[in-house]
Order: sequence, then C-alpha cells, then structure tokens
Amino acid sequence: MKTTILAAALALGATGAFAAEKYVLDSSHSQVVFNYNHLGFSTTYGMFSGFEGEIMFDEENPAASTVNVSMPVMSMFTGWEQREAHFMSGDFFGAEEGDMVTFTSTGIEVTGDGTALITGDLTMNDVTKSVVLETTLNKIGDHPMAGKPWMGFDATTTLKRSDFNLGMFAPAVSDEVNVMISIEAMKADDSQS
Repeated sequence: MKTTILAAALALGATGAFAAEKYVLDSSHSQVVFNYNHLGFSTTYGMFSGFEGEIMFDEENPAASTVNVSMPVMSMFTGWEQREAHFMSGDFFGAEEGDMVTFTSTGIEVTGDGTALITGDLTMNDVTKSVVLETTLNKIGDHPMAGKPWMGFDATTTLKRSDFNLGMFAPAVSDEVNVMISIEAMKADDSQS
C-alpha cells in the first residue's frame, strides 16, 4: 500500500561532482511489502511490485534529490484472491482500473553515511498525507550485467489505514500497517532524460 513510499528511498547519498541525474526504477527489482496484525492471531502480508518511478539524484548534495513513484492500486498482491477482491471493493479502495498510489518527495534529511529521512506526499484512496521514510542506501555503482550506474535502497515506515479512509475493522484488525520498501534504480539513458 505504501509502495510509493519506497521511491523516496532513492534519493540518498554518494559523493561526486555532478548535477542531479535522472534514475528510473528497475520495476523487476522494486517492491513494497506491507503487513498488519489480524485480530491478534497472525501477521498478514501483501505487496506491490512492478511499479514505476524516477529519482533526480544529486550526488554532491543528496538532500537536493527528488523522488516520484506511482503504482496501480490493482497491482496489489496478497496471495489470496478473495482478500485482494475485498481490498479493491467499496469497503476499502473502491478501486477502478487506472487508480494509482503515488509518492512525491518534499524533503530529504541526510542522517548519516548512507542513511536519510525522506519526507513526501503519499496519495492513496484520494487522500494525501505526509509520510517519512527511514531510508538506507544499500549500494551505488555500476551494475555488473547492465554495465551502467545503478543504486539500491531499503526504506521503512508505518502508516495508519484510517488516515486514508481504509480503516474498516480497526482496531480489531490493526489500523497500523508496517511498510518495507526495497528498490533498485538505473541511470536513465539520454533518450529517457
């Protein structure tokens, strides 16, 4: 649900002497995993993957970087079709083809060597809220197979379903949703810039 959230993670730092450069998400290696407590009996998981986004990455000043991510609501996967259908129903998203979850960064605070807090606007279910992603830069360098600059990030946050008008069955089913994001991004080809 908070997949957009992960894109923000891309904006952290390395060192260098370039202006901001465009990176695009590697959709095949970017995912958002979420979980919540179900009635105290279990932890239930779901995920989004295959989403798109871009990072304008400023190596000299990572705090000046930006992230934009979007994913189709209907790409949610829970491993149980009836649950996915319920999430897409009027009880939750009331989702229609083309409905998106988006994340747009509004600020980045570098907190250490390879860590940052990325604040951004998360829009989901026609509601926009500010969220903060605790982000770690896993690696930046040339991809050994693609032969081009690449970067990878992990990020976490906790969201409240009720903030996005998705609070049915709370608090019996936890209102808090833990979000774990892992993304890879590749330097855009000149034709993509």
